[in-house]
Amino acid sequence: MCSGVTINMKHLSGFLSVIFSVFLLAACQNKPVEKDGMVLINGHDDIKSYWLDVSPVTVAQFDKFVKATGYQTEAEKFGDGGVFDFNLGVWKLQKGVTWQYPFGQDSGAAKPDHPVTMVSWNDAVAYCKWAGKRLPTSEEFILAEKNGHPDYDKTYTWGQDFKENGVYKANFWQGSFPGKNTVDDGYLTTSPVGHFGKNELGISDLGGNVWQWCQDDSDERQGEKVQRGGSYLCDPSVCHGFKVGGIASSSPETSLVHVGFRAARDE
Repeated sequence: MCSGVTINMKHLSGFLSVIFSVFLLAACQNKPVEKDGMVLINGHDDIKSYWLDVSPVTVAQFDKFVKATGYQTEAEKFGDGGVFDFNLGVWKLQKGVTWQYPFGQDSGAAKPDHPVTMVSWNDAVAYCKWAGKRLPTSEEFILAEKNGHPDYDKTYTWGQDFKENGVYKANFWQGSFPGKNTVDDGYLTTSPVGHFGKNELGISDLGGNVWQWCQDDSDERQGEKVQRGGSYLCDPSVCHGFKVGGIASSSPETSLVHVGFRAARDE
């Protein structure tokens, strides 16, 4: 202790208590806020703060919507949808596919905890309206991929590599597209939402599993709507869609076996 300096321990104790309280408050403010299956993301620049679903809308959640409203998807109305044939390695328009049976009834039903697919942009908008939500914008989706940090510079929402501690961090194509998928990640098609973990914000499936519809019109393809996030069909050497900023698009009435969505809401 310095000579000639008298310290009042009672006052010091109170001071430290205040400092500790401020530290805890700051820590709590940096912790993601989650409510009703959504995470609050702080806005930056022109992006206002918004809520985003923790995971893509699941088959079970979409089922509740259909039962409550009697809604019929566009794939059901048209009688077909886009399916990838793993045996032939080609895309085809297949009759009789629906959100319940995205590969057809002979291939079994979609699992309740997997992301719903075979839903068009219009179908996604209808669900969001029913749920009191909306589709996220591309800017909002990318900010979520970046863990809320505009200057985030890693390749993926979880970090820099496909694996962490020897474990895959996303559902994507391993092998050589379109001929061979080694399925090293454990899933040929969709996986349960959240299976591969969450990013710093507590949000899952922002890279891989299924492409996800966004509000935006495509700048590259007139009449199409933007999709973000990549899917289980993305081979990094062919389609690196599951990296931060990955993008695709389709027409708003198109239903595909590897495309789903998640919802957002204004703060």
